[in-house]
Amino acid sequence: MLGAITGDIVGSRFEFNNYRRKDFELFAAGCQVTDDSIMTLAVVKALMEAAKLESLGDYSLVEQLAVKYMQEIGRKYPSCGYGGMFEEWVFSDEPKPYNSFGNGAAMRISPVGFMAGTETEVIQLSKAVTGVTHNHPEGIKGAEAVAVVVFMARQGCTKDEIRDQIDRFYYPLDFTIDGIRDTYEFNETCQETVPQAIQAFLESVSFEDAIRTAVSVGGDSDTLAAITGAVAEAYYGIPEDIKIKALIYLDDELRAIYDRWISFHAGYFTP
Repeated sequence: MLGAITGDIVGSRFEFNNYRRKDFELFAAGCQVTDDSIMTLAVVKALMEAAKLESLGDYSLVEQLAVKYMQEIGRKYPSCGYGGMFEEWVFSDEPKPYNSFGNGAAMRISPVGFMAGTETEVIQLSKAVTGVTHNHPEGIKGAEAVAVVVFMARQGCTKDEIRDQIDRFYYPLDFTIDGIRDTYEFNETCQETVPQAIQAFLESVSFEDAIRTAVSVGGDSDTLAAITGAVAEAYYGIPEDIKIKALIYLDDELRAIYDRWISFHAGYFTP
């Protein structure tokens, strides 16, 4: 999960000022936490609450908790970069899904890949968390693809196995980052963000390289890097120096959710 937050922070200063090379300072003036990190933390809080109630398999309850915490936490950060429709949803007294296939579905989903115990559970939890807002089939697919890749990376699958899974069931990865870098444009859809983010991971050689590669694609840099960072964390882990620098950007409330996740994760996955 911190991989998504790190990618968001690093990519934030390039979202509307793309830099299509990899030779940049990771943390610099202009870096900040955006909606990608805030909603990722809201999702993990919902999942932890469901697990605490021993109801992670109650997908209706997971939906309710996702709505509760995305609204509760989201309302405290009204200027963090929400899209127009999602902002209306966050502040709505009667929040309903709005048939979106925006990449917001994919940038917040990584906790599912870390929490779920089976691929079937990954898919069901992903639908529960995503469908409360992004209930368009492409929105569901984009979130599921990211969650599945995180899960597979966590399970020790190879990059070839991950690529094959995405090619067969989600998106054709018939391109290279070098091949699209000069022409890729800002795009906020799952179908034009998720494949690029996954490909950036597949071409990387380390966590840091994955983040740099994702940012170098251009486009919606914070979300691309958040998605890539989530997968890269599951596959490589995060270097301690990068972890320390990223956590500085979380305020006390967001840091408390992250710290709770670390404690929860250690206990939840202890045999």
